[in-house]
Amino acid sequence: MTTEAKVGTFVLLCASILAATLVALITPQLRSGSVPYHTYLRYAGGLAPGADVLFGGIVAGRITGVRPATSDPTRIEISIELKRGTPVNDKSVAKIGSVGLMSEPALLISTGSNGAAQITPGNAIPSQEAATLDEIAGKLAVVADNANTLITQVQGELRDIGGDARKLLANLNSVTGPSNQQRVERTLDEVNGLLADERPKMNRISDQLLTLSQHADEVTRKIGPLVDHTDATVQNVNGAVGDLREPLRADVVELETTLREAKDVLASIQVLMRANDYKIDDTVENLRITTENLNELTDSLKQRPWSLIRIKQPKDRQVP
Repeated sequence: MTTEAKVGTFVLLCASILAATLVALITPQLRSGSVPYHTYLRYAGGLAPGADVLFGGIVAGRITGVRPATSDPTRIEISIELKRGTPVNDKSVAKIGSVGLMSEPALLISTGSNGAAQITPGNAIPSQEAATLDEIAGKLAVVADNANTLITQVQGELRDIGGDARKLLANLNSVTGPSNQQRVERTLDEVNGLLADERPKMNRISDQLLTLSQHADEVTRKIGPLVDHTDATVQNVNGAVGDLREPLRADVVELETTLREAKDVLASIQVLMRANDYKIDDTVENLRITTENLNELTDSLKQRPWSLIRIKQPKDRQVP
């Protein structure tokens, strides 16, 4: 063997050793640092060997095989290898997903529950089926059909509401017709006549109340001196009958007490009359204001009898 051949063989051997070393450093030892798991789905959604497996959003392994299950061909068996120590538990759920909108599909495994039991390597991870585009399209079609039915139902109800509204307008027109307007006018005339008849009586009542209050004041003023004279008389009688017998003295004492009570009653009546004097004036004033308000209401109803039924004034009729 020539020197050039020996040198070439040595260079190739060194390159092979370097490549093997780089592969050993870059590629993790899946067989020594990973553990196998598998799961089952009805729809694989484009998963292929080599796709990422994410545990709680972290890349934790790769898919090693996708094939129909031997025990149930209607299900797809997905074999995966996860990093040793990945805490997959009984509450973890595997489903199809993707990291981004334009990324390849991946197998997503949820973190599960903290108190759930760990799944031993080689066993199946619980799975959750993802909705396919056909299923989503079918649900949208059902929603569209329901929307059409709802629109048809609403249109029928709107027609019924429109018919009821037309009936209501017709009833309002009949209520506000000429015959009812004449009845309202006659009613207002009767009310006005009743007020005109009762107004003198109300004025007389107010005058009598005023006169009564004045007489009550005069009576109170007259009773006051009489009570004072009565007190003096009682004192004189007490002095005159001081030497009489005890029964007569007791009668005089009782008479004095009765007269004092009468004086207190008269004083109370006087206070009551004075306290209620302003109330009588207020009552008379309220009767006068009520009479004026009734007159204004009568005039308003005569001018606008339609206000009993309608809130807004009807538009003036155009001259044809």
